[in-house]
Amino acid sequence: MVELKDYGSFETAWCPGCGNFAILNSLKKALVACGLEPWNVLMVSGIGQAAKTPHYLYCNVFNGLHGRALPVATGAKLANPNLTVIVESGDGCVYGEGGNHFLAAIRRNPDITLFVHDNQVYGLTKGQASPTSEKGFVTKAQPEGNHSRPFNPLAVAIVMGATFVARGFAGMPEHLSSLMVEAIRHKGFSIVDILQPCVSFNKINTYAWYRERCYELPASYDATDRMKAIEKAMEFEERIPIGVLFRGEDVPLNEYFDAVKNGPLGQQPVDYEKLQHIIAELA
Repeated sequence: MVELKDYGSFETAWCPGCGNFAILNSLKKALVACGLEPWNVLMVSGIGQAAKTPHYLYCNVFNGLHGRALPVATGAKLANPNLTVIVESGDGCVYGEGGNHFLAAIRRNPDITLFVHDNQVYGLTKGQASPTSEKGFVTKAQPEGNHSRPFNPLAVAIVMGATFVARGFAGMPEHLSSLMVEAIRHKGFSIVDILQPCVSFNKINTYAWYRERCYELPASYDATDRMKAIEKAMEFEERIPIGVLFRGEDVPLNEYFDAVKNGPLGQQPVDYEKLQHIIAELA
């Protein structure tokens, strides 16, 4: 039986008080709750403080280019549908550099899970405004304030047809871990946008700021109502709903491909006659 210790304990490079610590611990608990052995988990990340998370876990890891985690994860899941594939990165990496891949993943619906550490700032590169930074947010790189309207990832995901859309808060780790369990178990593309205070570079969206605003969606909330989910995704200023905003069903991408219906590509028999024919055509 898998235990927390199976995922290891490592010295990190994060600032004391960083929200990433709570997210990492919540993730470990979620993996154990799902009964997932480290060898059966693939963590994929891009670049950034959040993207260091897989470095602090015993499991399969692919740490790739900035913003390019989702296509790698999609390819890995197609090649080996037996793997539990999780993408872990930050708001800048996923919604900025990786914005188009984010949209493509929603449309394709691969059976992978996306956890976004959303601290509304670029933490690794010392505090520039990110895609989710509020308009007017002042940084060293934007001394006159951020002039761009913030990107709303959950509203976009719901409108484009994502089948599992949720929001968590690093300051509520048990609730967050339960969301992660639901997201991992969901069949198809799932996203959890995680409000993650950056104690070094974001002095606005602090733990206290979030605690004043975050509230759990009630048990009576209907997560299958897409229009209601869009309304909740747009709610952010004075009140911020956390929980599963939308849950639906669709055929995962890998189920369209006969080549992997019998297991991972690496375990399929090789047709050497056909292979030789292909080589001859390319010679």
